[in-house]
Amino acid sequence: MGEKNRTFDSSHTEADDFLDAAPVPEDWGGDGRGRMNLSGRCTASKEYVPRQYQFFDTNAVSEQQGWRVSGMPENVVSGRRRLLTWHECGASTSRVFLPREFEAPPGIFTADLEIFVLRGAIQLGEWQLSKHGYSFIPVGVRVGPWKVLGSEEAEILWMENGPVPLRYEQAQSDRPGARIGDFIPALDSKLLPWGKTDTGQFEVAKKKWLRKDSNGGGVWLLAILPHYDGRHPEIQCYNEEGYCLTGYCDIGDYQFVKDHFAYCPSFCTVPRHRTDDGSLFFVRVDRDLSKLGTVLSYA
Repeated sequence: MGEKNRTFDSSHTEADDFLDAAPVPEDWGGDGRGRMNLSGRCTASKEYVPRQYQFFDTNAVSEQQGWRVSGMPENVVSGRRRLLTWHECGASTSRVFLPREFEAPPGIFTADLEIFVLRGAIQLGEWQLSKHGYSFIPVGVRVGPWKVLGSEEAEILWMENGPVPLRYEQAQSDRPGARIGDFIPALDSKLLPWGKTDTGQFEVAKKKWLRKDSNGGGVWLLAILPHYDGRHPEIQCYNEEGYCLTGYCDIGDYQFVKDHFAYCPSFCTVPRHRTDDGSLFFVRVDRDLSKLGTVLSYA
């Protein structure tokens, strides 16, 4: 990723400016409208390398003890975090563990936040998220109070989208100008219908949209059916993050199994995909895959 695409305006970190922070351009030529900032990320596996995919086991990533969201009151119980990917603008993806004692007051975030529950349950104001529940909280939208429900800790994918570092500010109302229409407070993915995928490479698969960006990218669940064989490597002309929820898929010589993570930068060549038993993935992509040329297979 070139220096032009790595820069961002640090003046937008000021409390009064975060709603107007300029998006960071994507390295495939996009203008940043998707606001996911998946371009040019480092991972727990290695530093960012253009066009080089990275697969790794998140269970092998070291845990940060005493983790808390910047700005949370000191009396809020801290959790644990495994940092998976990050961008210098402040965007990151983590596997977060919140103890059952966790409670936090209502407030707003200074950057877009996405949450996907892997285990346990949490309360977000009037709404509850249980296993495979999803929430998208735009910058400046008031949410909460927060609370872990039940007798076990909550384990979630915690995705800070930037383009400024995320902070929590206590608030009783939305910030003027916040994108309330984009707010997804609580989505139970188990209730959503399965649909078709957007690419020929994954015809033997099913897809559930969780959120669709204005540029056609977004977040979804991908179920690869048993006996799938992609037959050929593919060039991915977009940035992607993927987390295996269950099952497995062999990608070249790498067996992608539960709790393993993928970061695939734009224009990287990913080996042949195969599985006998099938698999389920949580996926984030910053481009519309239905457009011709975004995924290319070759013999």
